Amino acid sequence: MKNTMDLQFSALSQNESFARVTVAAFIAQLDPTMDELTEIKTVVSEAVTNSIIHGYENDPKGIVYISVSIEGNTVEMTIRDEGIGIEDIEEARQPLFTSKPELERSGMGFTIMENFMDELSVVSHKEEGTIIRLRKQLMYSKALCN
Repeated sequence: MKNTMDLQFSALSQNESFARVTVAAFIAQLDPTMDELTEIKTVVSEAVTNSIIHGYENDPKGIVYISVSIEGNTVEMTIRDEGIGIEDIEEARQPLFTSKPELERSGMGFTIMENFMDELSVVSHKEEGTIIRLRKQLMYSKALCN
């Protein structure tokens, strides 16, 4: 059985922790390991922070959208914004690349997401926004026992 959740919130930095905890609470029904839970929370933090800082350039009028689905032991997440978009996705996915060096950003967001998830895809269009799709199959979950 597939279970889904949708969430949207203002592009305010204080909402990043709200997003992380909400997604973690939703996937907790699968009884993930602490490592899996930490990885998913970290990925949500990275994607949401990218939307707020880069997509909306800290404009609180923007809205960040998160959809999460669970089927079996697989978690699929989509984090989306309607911000300025990413000009060069391949460049943005390079380790240490940042479009905001003045903010002392590490430029590791996409690298972290890629390392913690089984699948990552990024679609972005200038002045239309960015969609990040993430997929992770959990090692063991209650869903496998039902």
